[in-house]
Amino acid sequence: MTFDTPVDRRGTHCLKWDMMEPIYGVSAADGIAMWVADMEFPPPACVQRALQGMLDHGIYGYFGDDRAYLAAIDWWLTQRHGWTPPAGSVFTVHGLVNGTALCIDAYTAPGDGVVLTTPVYHAFARVIRAAGRQVVECPLALRDGRYEMDFAAWDAQMTGRERMFILCSPHNPGGRVWTAEELQGVADFCRRHDLILVSDEIHADLVFAPHRHIPMVRAVPDIADRLVMMTSVTKTFNIAGAHVGNVIVPDLALRARFAQRMAALGISPNSFGLHMVTAACSVQGAAWVDDLMAYLEGNRRLFDAGVNAIPGLRSMPLEATYLAWVDFSGTGMTTAEFTARVEKGARIAANHGDSFGLGGESCLRFNLAAPRAQVAEAVARLQTAFSDLQ
Repeated sequence: MTFDTPVDRRGTHCLKWDMMEPIYGVSAADGIAMWVADMEFPPPACVQRALQGMLDHGIYGYFGDDRAYLAAIDWWLTQRHGWTPPAGSVFTVHGLVNGTALCIDAYTAPGDGVVLTTPVYHAFARVIRAAGRQVVECPLALRDGRYEMDFAAWDAQMTGRERMFILCSPHNPGGRVWTAEELQGVADFCRRHDLILVSDEIHADLVFAPHRHIPMVRAVPDIADRLVMMTSVTKTFNIAGAHVGNVIVPDLALRARFAQRMAALGISPNSFGLHMVTAACSVQGAAWVDDLMAYLEGNRRLFDAGVNAIPGLRSMPLEATYLAWVDFSGTGMTTAEFTARVEKGARIAANHGDSFGLGGESCLRFNLAAPRAQVAEAVARLQTAFSDLQ
């Protein structure tokens, strides 16, 4: 099976397709689902073989002896990102939204402020508010069509009630790969304001050349006393339904606090996810990711060329992720007007930009991780829906 081969996910309890009409009013019969951040591609054969082995064995009991699983994570992070977690620092959680919630629970108290650089992944704000903490939105600066850090403006916003900074690296939805200088700036900001730094690096494997992801722990090693790293390959290999991820805590004191909350909440991993991740973090998995990124590069070029040809639309250049961030402000339309053209005219479900916080109001997010024919069809529909502008 190639990346060009379509897989019909309708009627399979798939959030992306089966909930598209209830949420966006776009029928799965003739609509295109481009919202939820999972891919339309099956994972590599090594993952499928691992699951088949579980099925053939036929007993699904408690998982024990995680040495092979931890070794696979170590191998992946060492080979692909140039760093190895300290022994005993890796906690297995039910995905990185769960990991974020656990960090908030372990390191902040009700009423504390948690800093987000908006627009940013919408689940962060959701779990912060649900935990009774305050979302502190520090807007990214939009300069020459790309997002940049604005530390001076953020310094002026701090009140002393903030306790945590959540970094999305690479950035979702803007697709930025933060530079070493920008990561140093984040570390310095967290020191100035005495913040725990949680670095969510779930998109680290999905980076387009010539850009290179730099793990925060490598960029600023001396920030480890206030750093929590979060990694996962579920986005990389399209196994998000496995709900498994890593919270990596280098500092012993912070590690003890996190371990206490894990124990208090009775959290233990899902055996299916552990088998899948162990298989994926391998030579075979790495080769699949390299092929994936070459394919996504073609989708990115096709989408950007087609969308940027529509007057008033601007697709932010992607450095990482498969999530295109399109700004409609140049059309002069209201949010309701351009969204209606996309959903009712083009019959495409895309994430609404305002759900990502300040700065997202004029944008929609489109998922490009699909067979190229589907991406081409989406582009053609958008061009038709906005044809009066051309």
